[in-house]
Amino acid sequence: MPNSFSIKSRLWIEHEDQMFLGEGRVKLLKAIHKEGSLNKACKEEGISYKKAWKLLEGLNASAPKPLVVKSTGGKNGGGTSVTPYGLKIIAFYEDINERCWSFLDKELKKIEEIE
Repeated sequence: MPNSFSIKSRLWIEHEDQMFLGEGRVKLLKAIHKEGSLNKACKEEGISYKKAWKLLEGLNASAPKPLVVKSTGGKNGGGTSVTPYGLKIIAFYEDINERCWSFLDKELKKIEEIE
């Protein structure tokens, strides 16, 4: 049997029955970390500033520590940055996601053994 099967899955973490963290939010956090700016991250991810800010407020409200912080202007201007805790949450999510995909790929191979 040719290997034409694929398996699909999406992983997200909920807090009190509400979406806390998923692929889209992780991508936004990574873009903020890369750009140092919520506005630039929104452009990179193709989402509105308002939507992104609501997502970030929800993340920060659900987490025991802030994942992002906003700094106001000054000599070098303002910006948005991912906290060290936020970076650990990103790494945690990516690790779980990678292990999930590894498991699913191994499970999918078992379809060839079905008679």
